Amino acid sequence: MGVADNPTLSFLRLRPEIDDDIPLPRYMTPQAAGMDIYAAVDAPLALSPRDIALVPTGFAMALPEGYEAQIRPRSGLAVKHGIGLINSPGTIDADYRGEVKIALINLGDKAFTIQRADRIAQMVVQRVCRVQVAVVEDLATTDRDDGGFGHTGIRG
Repeated sequence: MGVADNPTLSFLRLRPEIDDDIPLPRYMTPQAAGMDIYAAVDAPLALSPRDIALVPTGFAMALPEGYEAQIRPRSGLAVKHGIGLINSPGTIDADYRGEVKIALINLGDKAFTIQRADRIAQMVVQRVCRVQVAVVEDLATTDRDDGGFGHTGIRG
């Protein structure tokens, strides 16, 4: 699939006179699946261990109909500092037009400070499949059936 086949994602800067220094989401490498998202905080934001903060990004967007945006943690922040998303992955629906905000949590044992224009999350845009719902009397059986969490064990 070429670039011409890709849908358009429209961004709106909500405070262009204040946030023109904040990059809009973008792919950092040619084959990246996710676009990095930047913090549009007005002042440094300290996250103590176990703190949760809703971090502004300074933009809204219009996803094409039939698509969603998944907000995911950045692996470097997670591994090095324990910074993740409280609702990972977060979903943004195609009909949402408000500011994109990132729900960060500090799962580390040290405070971490979010600076203006820090890359704090990544966004992956995916096609959505909406299903038809049916209520039935029975479900088809499988080899697994109701085998739940850990039913296959840890090792091969």
